[in-house]
Amino acid sequence: MNSRTKAKDAAINDPASDAKTPQSPSANSRDVNLEITGMSCAGCAGRVEKSVGGLEGVTSVDVNLALNTAHVAFDGDKVDVRRIAQAVADAGYSVAEETWSYDIDGMTCANCAGRVEKALAALPGVTEATVNFALEQASITALPGQMSDDIAIRSVEGAGYHATSRNKSSANDNNDSETAARSDKPVDRSLLLLGASVVLTAPLVLQMVWMYLGVEYHLPAWVELALATPVQFLIGWRFYRGAFAALRHRSANMDVLVALGTSSAYFLSLYNMIVAQSGQSHLYFEASAAIITLILGGKIMEDRAKRGASAAIRELMALRPRRARKIVDGKDIDVAIDELKVGDIVRVLPGERLPVDGIVDAGESELDESLITGETRPVARVGGDEVVGGAVNGTGRIDIKVSAVGDDTTLSRIIRLVEKAQTGKAPVQKLVDRVSAVFVPVVIVIALVTLAGWLFAGFGMEESIVAAVSVLVIACPCALGLATPTALVAGTGSAARAGILIRNFDALEQAHNIDTVIFDKTGTLTEGSPTVRDVKPVDGVDQNDLLRLAAAVQAASEHPLARAVVSIARDKGMDIPDVIEFRGKTGAGVMATVEGKSVVIGTDTMLRDQSVSMPDADAISADISQHEARGRTVILIAIDGKYGGFITLEDRIRESAKQTIADLKARGINSIMLSGDSQEVASYVTEQLGLERGEGRIRPQDKALAVEKLRKEGRHVAMVGDGINDAPALAAADVGIAMGGGTDVAMETAGITLMRSDPALVADAIDISIATRRKIAQNLFWAFAYNVIGVPLAAFGVLSPAIAGAAMALSSVSVVSNSVMLRRWKARGAQK
Repeated sequence: MNSRTKAKDAAINDPASDAKTPQSPSANSRDVNLEITGMSCAGCAGRVEKSVGGLEGVTSVDVNLALNTAHVAFDGDKVDVRRIAQAVADAGYSVAEETWSYDIDGMTCANCAGRVEKALAALPGVTEATVNFALEQASITALPGQMSDDIAIRSVEGAGYHATSRNKSSANDNNDSETAARSDKPVDRSLLLLGASVVLTAPLVLQMVWMYLGVEYHLPAWVELALATPVQFLIGWRFYRGAFAALRHRSANMDVLVALGTSSAYFLSLYNMIVAQSGQSHLYFEASAAIITLILGGKIMEDRAKRGASAAIRELMALRPRRARKIVDGKDIDVAIDELKVGDIVRVLPGERLPVDGIVDAGESELDESLITGETRPVARVGGDEVVGGAVNGTGRIDIKVSAVGDDTTLSRIIRLVEKAQTGKAPVQKLVDRVSAVFVPVVIVIALVTLAGWLFAGFGMEESIVAAVSVLVIACPCALGLATPTALVAGTGSAARAGILIRNFDALEQAHNIDTVIFDKTGTLTEGSPTVRDVKPVDGVDQNDLLRLAAAVQAASEHPLARAVVSIARDKGMDIPDVIEFRGKTGAGVMATVEGKSVVIGTDTMLRDQSVSMPDADAISADISQHEARGRTVILIAIDGKYGGFITLEDRIRESAKQTIADLKARGINSIMLSGDSQEVASYVTEQLGLERGEGRIRPQDKALAVEKLRKEGRHVAMVGDGINDAPALAAADVGIAMGGGTDVAMETAGITLMRSDPALVADAIDISIATRRKIAQNLFWAFAYNVIGVPLAAFGVLSPAIAGAAMALSSVSVVSNSVMLRRWKARGAQK
C-alpha cells in the first residue's frame, strides 16, 4: 500500500498543513531508498512523508507502508542523507542502518584521518563516518543497500590512502594473521631504514659534538652531501610521498611540514656548498638528516606504543580457535569453525580453547575464563552448564552442544562492543579535529612570518631560513590526533581484560560524575538463584499438592523465584501438570488454571485484586513478616479463590556486595536498592549491606521514575541491573550498568556491561572511567603545550632544527606512552 496519495489528500484538507510543493531538480539531484522501522498504519507513513518532504531541498517523497520503505529525491547541495534520516527520527520512527569497517594504511597525522573521514562521510547513503587515527581504522554507518566495500575503498584511495575491508565474516579465521602481518612488516622495514639512517647520520652529528668539545674537525663538504642525500631522498621518501598525496588533494599534513623543513635545510646547504662557497660552517646537512632520523625513530616508537594500547582487542581475537572436533557417529572429526552449526556436538580436550558457545553435554571440567570475564580463578562446569568460546579447558574432557557460532558467540559480541567503543570519539575530540584541520596551514604561515620577521630584524637569509625550518619541524599535529584515541583504546582495553565492557564514550564520559548508584536486588546484590526454604499450607491443604499446583503455574514463568519453585518440585519427583489461561501481572504475580482449578500466586496485593478470601489475615500477615524480617521472600498462593498458604524463598547476598557498597561510600558515592520484594526484605538487605536506603514493592516502571526523580534532584545516577524489567531504568540513568549474567535486553540497553555477575566491578568501572578521562586530559595538555611553547621558541631561534625535530618526534611518543600506562590498571575486584 502506497501512502503518497492519502498523505497528499490529508495535507490538502488540513489547513494547518505545512507540506511543501515538490521542488524542481537541480544539477546535484540525488535519490535514496530508506528502510523505515516503526510504521504501523497509513498515518505513520503520512507523518514520515510530511516530515521528510518539509526539508528544503527534498523534491519528492514516496513512502510505501507495505514494504516499510521511503524513496526520497533531493538536491544534494541543500540537504544530505543524514538530515533526511534525522527528519524520519523527528517523526518518531527510525531508519535501518548497516555498519562497515576498514583498516586504513598511509595516515601519518590527525589531518590524514580527517581527510579520510570527510571522504567517507560524503558518500551517498552514509549517515556517519568515524576514523580512528590510533587504531588506523574507519567505521561507517550507512543505509542498507547504499554501501559496498568497493565504493568505500575507492573513496579512501581517492583521498590518497589505502583501505582493507574488515567486513567479510568468512575471513574471520584469517583476521589475526592478516592483522599481524599488516602491522609487523612495515615496522620491520622501518627498522631497517632507521638503522641505515642512523649509520649515515651519525658522522654528521658527531662532528657537531666534536666541535662542542673543542675538536676542530669537519667532514669534507662532498662527504656530508653523500651521507645526507640518501637520508633525505631515499629514507625520507615516505615524507615526500605523503606530502605529495596531501597537496594533490588540496590538503596539508605532518608530511608537508617535515618535507618542507628538511628540504629547506638540505637545499640551503647545497646552495652554500655549490653557489655561495661560504665555507664548511654554514652547511646544515646534519640538521636535515637528524630531523628525518629522529622523526622516523619517533614514528616507530609511536607505532609500537599504539600496538600496545590496542593489545586487548588482539588478545581477544587470538582467543578464537580456527578448528574444532565435531562428533559425528561417535567419532570426532576435525572441521573448520565455519562448518559448525547450532546443535552440533563438539569435543574439547584438556588444555584446549573452547571453539564456540554451548552447553556441556557430557563430562565435567574447570574452565579458565579470565580473558573473557576477568574472573581469575578457574570455574567448574558440569553437564547442563553454559560455557563460552575462548575459555581454556582444564583437566577434564567435555563435549559441548553448540548454541552459538560465528558473530553470535559471546566472544564475537565482546569484540564488537570493544571495537565500537574504541572507534568512538570523545566530545573534546571534535575540538581537536577542528584545530588539526587548520594546524598545518597555520604553522606554515607562522614559518613564513618567522622568515620575514628575521629578515626584517636585519638577520641574514641563512639565519632566517634556519628559524623558519625549526618552526616547521617542531609543530606536532600527530600528538593532538593521538591524545584522545590512544587513551580511549588503552582504557577500554584494560577494562575489557577485567571483564568490564564499555560500549561507548558517553558511558565513559558520564561515569566519573556518578554520585549515586541504584542497585536491583535479585541477581545483582544477591546471587539470583533463590532456594525454597519452607512450604506453609493452611489447614486442610496438602503440602505436596500446594507445591505441585504452584510449580505448574510457575513453570510458565522465567522469574528466578519461579524457577526455584519448579526446581524443588522436580527434585521431589512431582509430576508437574500443564496449565491453561496463563496470565501475569508485572511485579505482582501470575495466575492460571491447573487441572480445572484457578491458581493465583503472588503478593498480598495480587490476591486482594483477585478477591481472594483470607481468613485470619492478621495472623497470616504476622507469620509472613517474621520470615521477611530474616530477608526471605514470601509468595502467597490461592486456590479457587481461597487462600491456600505460602512458600518462602531465600536468595543469598553476594559475598562481594558488602565490600562493594563500602568501596563506593569511600568514593563519596551513595548506594540505593530498589526491589520488587516486600519492604521487610528490602530493609533486611539494606541493613546487612549498609546501603543509604532500600525500597521494596518497586515495579519496573517505578525504577525508571526513581532514576528520573534523582536526576531532577541534581544527582548523577548509575543504574545496575540484570533483568528485562531493569531495561527502562538502565536507559533512563546517566550510566546503565548491566550484569553479564543477565538478559540480552539489559546488556543491549546499558552503556557498560560487567562480564561476570560481581558487583565489585561497579566501582572498578567507575575507576577506569576516571583513569581514562584523566589520561585524555593529560595527553591534550601536553599535546597543546608542546606546540604552544615549542613553536614560539623555534620562531625566536632558541631551538635548532635538529632539536626541534627531536621534540616533534618525542611529543607523539610521550602522548602514546602516557596512554599505554593505562594497561597497568588493575581492577580492585580482581585483587580481592
